Amino acid sequence: MPEKQKITFVFVHGYSVTNLNTYGELPVRLVNEGKVRNFDIRSEEIHLGRYISFNDEVKLDDISRAFQTAIHDQLPEVFAGKQRFVCITHSTGGPVIRNWWNTYYQKGNVTCPMSHLLMMAPANHGSALAQLGKGKLSRIKAWMEQIEPGQKVLDWLELGSDQAWKLNHDWIRNGARHIKPSESFPFVITGQSIDRKLYDNLNSYTGEAGSDGVVRSAAANLNGNYLRFMQGSEKHTIGKLELVTKKQSVQTAFRIVKGKAHSNHDMGIIASVKKGTNDKKSAELIDVIFDCAGIKDLQGYKNLCDRFKEETEKVQHQEKLETVSRLLGKRHFIHDRYSQVIFKIRDSKGNAVTDFDLLLTAGSRSDPNHLPEGFLVDRQRNKVNNETVTYFFNYDIMIGTGAVKNERGETLRLTSPGAKKLGLRIFPRPAEGFVRYAPCEISASEELLAAILQPNCTTLLEIVLERLVSKEVFRLENLVNGEMPGKREGNFKRVQPGSENTD
Repeated sequence: MPEKQKITFVFVHGYSVTNLNTYGELPVRLVNEGKVRNFDIRSEEIHLGRYISFNDEVKLDDISRAFQTAIHDQLPEVFAGKQRFVCITHSTGGPVIRNWWNTYYQKGNVTCPMSHLLMMAPANHGSALAQLGKGKLSRIKAWMEQIEPGQKVLDWLELGSDQAWKLNHDWIRNGARHIKPSESFPFVITGQSIDRKLYDNLNSYTGEAGSDGVVRSAAANLNGNYLRFMQGSEKHTIGKLELVTKKQSVQTAFRIVKGKAHSNHDMGIIASVKKGTNDKKSAELIDVIFDCAGIKDLQGYKNLCDRFKEETEKVQHQEKLETVSRLLGKRHFIHDRYSQVIFKIRDSKGNAVTDFDLLLTAGSRSDPNHLPEGFLVDRQRNKVNNETVTYFFNYDIMIGTGAVKNERGETLRLTSPGAKKLGLRIFPRPAEGFVRYAPCEISASEELLAAILQPNCTTLLEIVLERLVSKEVFRLENLVNGEMPGKREGNFKRVQPGSENTD
């Protein structure tokens, strides 16, 4: 019989947690399961992390820094390189540990003390709820609980934040270098079910399809791409956008599990797990956790990525239609696949462009009227980084999908032919003046649709506009007849920008 695999677990919770009971019975379940799965998991080798996110001055960088110190002080065997740990995170804990990994162990050839990173429902690209968490009601709730909202952490979590963009952009560019035995194997595990008992009628995000009630599957997934478009700088190209950079992330393990929501003791991906090995409701999740923890080499990781992809497709097919019995009858919820696109608009000199209209187009004529009904689920602009706006697409509607019928064969939704092609136009402002911008577009195409939208994924899409500066911003005038111009002749207060621009 092979020797049992020894594992040290470190748990890291999510945002605004104030009690260790947030981990539920999952830590104990892992100990019990280890006894029958040839894993040597001891209670003393399970460490329950706690960190402060409910203070307005604490940033994600501060938490990552404190985590490094905690390992140094409290896990000396790990820090000395004699032992490594498997980290299981929930929600915001995923970005916290990714930020720590990026800061301390992705810059050189130092072995990372974390061998595996298992992220449960991680807000890797943020959460639509974060913006609402800054609101008045949230502050009242925080005041009643005698804690602060945690403003700096919420800033990171808001969709399209500059900090999240940088971390994810770096992963897309460099992640392939860091998935290996000497660093870490990352895994994303999430649900797409909604705990209807937790649905808030005043906040539709808590019941948003394509999410677990808090984090979208596309926002959790580390698989995605980065696209960079540039506006032409010549007169004949100023109206066009050109795709100049396309970078796909390294394949990263991503698994959607059945029947799991973000939190709560009934369906929460962590909190609902029971300590007994006969708990069937979490059996699939436990199997996935041990599949991840057992990976030892790159080939094994790649094989698991492929298997998780197939299993995720199966789960999404099985959960396509949800039927809920109500007092007045049954209600049906259709669970399609979704895509998230984060647009960042800058100019050619690196300045943020915050005043613009973004128009999507489709069809052979690049016509916005050819977009299918129900294609766009949500649009949210970042309140701190106004140059960034996040679109949430129904991927299945965009590419075309068959009719959805209930158990009696009744049609709940007709067949959607999809968009087939996708393009975009941007109308930036100011359009006039000494410094201005010109509208531009990229025609709709099948290639662009495939590049921008991928199921359960987020695309970072950067648009660089030409910053147009009028020649009238600076002119040289001659001295006439050896005399300085008079007050009237030398006045240039009413100079107009004109139509000519600098080079």
